[in-house]
Amino acid sequence: MKTNARIFVAGHRGMVGGAICRALAAAGHTGLLTRARSELDLLDRTAVRAFFESERPDYVFDAAALVGGIAANNSRPVEFFLQNVTIQNNLIEAAADFGVRKFLFLGSSCIYPKMAPQPIPESALLTGPLEPTNEAYALAKITGVRLCQFYARQYGKVFLSAMPTNLYGPGDNFDLETSHVLPALIRKFHEAKVSGAASVTVWGTGNPRREFLHADDLASACLHLMENFDSPEPVNVGCGEDLTIRELAETVAGVTGFEGRIEFDPSRPDGTPRKLLDVSRLFASGWRPKIALRDGIAGAYRWYLENGSPAR
Repeated sequence: MKTNARIFVAGHRGMVGGAICRALAAAGHTGLLTRARSELDLLDRTAVRAFFESERPDYVFDAAALVGGIAANNSRPVEFFLQNVTIQNNLIEAAADFGVRKFLFLGSSCIYPKMAPQPIPESALLTGPLEPTNEAYALAKITGVRLCQFYARQYGKVFLSAMPTNLYGPGDNFDLETSHVLPALIRKFHEAKVSGAASVTVWGTGNPRREFLHADDLASACLHLMENFDSPEPVNVGCGEDLTIRELAETVAGVTGFEGRIEFDPSRPDGTPRKLLDVSRLFASGWRPKIALRDGIAGAYRWYLENGSPAR
């Protein structure tokens, strides 16, 4: 990408979109296009098409989505499916119709079957049943991946798909009702430390294994994909290492300074038993993450202390 290329980052106010904007600015890109929701409603097809017709972006990073943790996904499947499908359909169609050179769709590792082989290769897509608690979101993201592939096959469009693992970092959602596990743990342990609570209760058994990637590392991978990949086949983005939720909780407790007991509630859902991505395809292209998990959590905690708990 030339530094003066017109680049639209959809969802720039979110954690991932914000990280992509920072990465683009650091790389010297001057043609960045962003729109707040009040300026451009991505659910409005007519408005999206008018924006693309007027601004004619050369490249698009689609980081716009309705996201949430197990509780939010499980209780609001209609919104998680309809809103995400509508947003991505509007963006992909407009990108195709108004001459975007490359489009990067950001999916999710939850697109893979609940009992997929570990580490999960890209070829596992559509080979088995999904995790029920986030099925609606997963189906929406699968729809986006396939639509990018259909446009590539039928019209020769260079539409890419990246499948990131669990993400965290500055700008995350720390609302306990809608957040993912890592920001929820940061807030829980911080509040327990401040209040002097004797214990913190964590959902589930603590046994599931998860992989975590800092949003700034994902942004680096997204720029790398735009520069080096042309295939519409999805590409996994992760660090290649996982840990148990129990180990994650212990790490967060250490970072926040909480010294009480960590208890687990097995009546709450665990979700998928393990979710580690096979990142060999991306690693073989020369990309590697740079931010160690504990360092990344410490940075996310500092951001939380400085900025409070905005919910997206």
